[in-house]
Amino acid sequence: MPATERERLFSYGTLRLPAVQRELFGTELPTVDDALAGWRLRMLRIADPDVVALSGQAEHPILERTDDPADRVDGAVLEVTPAQLAAADDYEVDEYRRVRAKLASGGDAWVYAAQ
Repeated sequence: MPATERERLFSYGTLRLPAVQRELFGTELPTVDDALAGWRLRMLRIADPDVVALSGQAEHPILERTDDPADRVDGAVLEVTPAQLAAADDYEVDEYRRVRAKLASGGDAWVYAAQ
């Protein structure tokens, strides 16, 4: 994949924080508000001290698929390079897995969801 290609990554938590973006991606990324229908959030206690130190939070939200259209998670889409996506993969703890999901806007994006 050429370096100019971008991936869409939906963030509903700490990946939207400017300090986290600067550390992981080397810059703050523009975002576009969007949402996921058929998903909900729960909180996850983070054991990785590096992730806690970077985010400043010991609990992070994590997505769970419900397939109930009444459930909705608001967030933002970040356009990332393959290298930035790999950095996000390294940041997320083992309880998260990256999957494709349909956005409320009609497009799709990568999301980090519960295993």
